[in-house]
Amino acid sequence: MSETEIIFFIIKLVLGGIIAFLAIMLWSRTRDYAWMFLVFAAVTGYSAIVFDLLLKLGFVVPQNILIFGNNIPVIQLVLSVLPGLFVIISFIIMLFRTRRR
Repeated sequence: MSETEIIFFIIKLVLGGIIAFLAIMLWSRTRDYAWMFLVFAAVTGYSAIVFDLLLKLGFVVPQNILIFGNNIPVIQLVLSVLPGLFVIISFIIMLFRTRRR
């Protein structure tokens, strides 16, 4: 890894850690489903950053499984898709809640 990549990962880890910490603090104070899914998105996003760093450093070797006719690392696929799905679910919950009123 180059020096630029290391600095980039450090910045991502620090900011992602702050986001995940604040999200967990919010989770302990609210029981609203929409906010809880945003918390899940933040935590899974941070876990994706950590997994990507472990992958780049060589501590983890991903298992490739045949998906859509290609060898795709399943863990990377799941970790990259889950935060977006959680945000989508959160927005859908917020939209349905505002339509009922």
